[in-house]
Amino acid sequence: MSPIIPAYVDLFPTMQHRPYNIPGPGFIGPSFAGAKVEGDSLGAMRLRDLSPRQFQDRRRLLQHMDGARRTLDNLPAERRDASYRQAFEVLTSRRLVDALDLEKEARSVRDRYGRGSPRHQGDGAPLWNDQLLMARRLVEAGVRCVTVAYGFWDTHGGNFRHLRQNLPVFDQGISALVEDLHQRGLNRDVTVLVWGEFGRTPRINRDAGRDHWAPVNCAVLAGGGMPTGQVLGGTDRLGAYATVRPVHYRDILATVYHNMGIDPHVMVRDPLDRPVAILPEDARPVRELCS
Repeated sequence: MSPIIPAYVDLFPTMQHRPYNIPGPGFIGPSFAGAKVEGDSLGAMRLRDLSPRQFQDRRRLLQHMDGARRTLDNLPAERRDASYRQAFEVLTSRRLVDALDLEKEARSVRDRYGRGSPRHQGDGAPLWNDQLLMARRLVEAGVRCVTVAYGFWDTHGGNFRHLRQNLPVFDQGISALVEDLHQRGLNRDVTVLVWGEFGRTPRINRDAGRDHWAPVNCAVLAGGGMPTGQVLGGTDRLGAYATVRPVHYRDILATVYHNMGIDPHVMVRDPLDRPVAILPEDARPVRELCS
């Protein structure tokens, strides 16, 4: 792995409804937060208006100033130092910038993914397929994990009209990503996971919408060397409750860790040096997906 390429890139655009955004790195500490790529990030990653020597002089000056005011800085030293280091490494290399620059991609590939729009859908995310192509390019550049926020699915009203517009664009982008990974020989190394935080009510409300529903949800998984082409589990006739082979969301996470070669029960240390398991003991990889 290249030290210049972050292990985790967060492509989530900042959304108006705060619960839709990624909450952060949790108990593993701020130094493990994703590298945020949003807005004019691509331009900010390029070294402009300074020679390499001037840039290094500025870096040394910043280090001296930072040492003098360390105790006054509200940002934890661990996170600040990691952020500075990563920013300097990115500015002195074009590898990450090139991965995010879709102008370097063939037009036929971009057309296969579809374009969508960078505009947010309400208080949700954009229906923007460029994010999916960026994700593939980032993985090729050495990023281990990429998160993408896509579209708006909180359809408390106008569910069917909205989905008729969104689902074809979503289908084009996701199918292109999976096909692209196979064509490039990445399908055994890269796991694609598509899901939301909960399902939708089986009954339609008075606004032709579907509300929040926790008892059952669905997920799409591809790649990762998994035996795919399967439909696991089933619900009652209303789609309200799981009745056949229910799978807990923790088992989906355990499957992703398994595909990455990470023991989901290994103990890691939090910022206070306390041991914490990545997942609870009862989380197990989905056996049907383990080759």
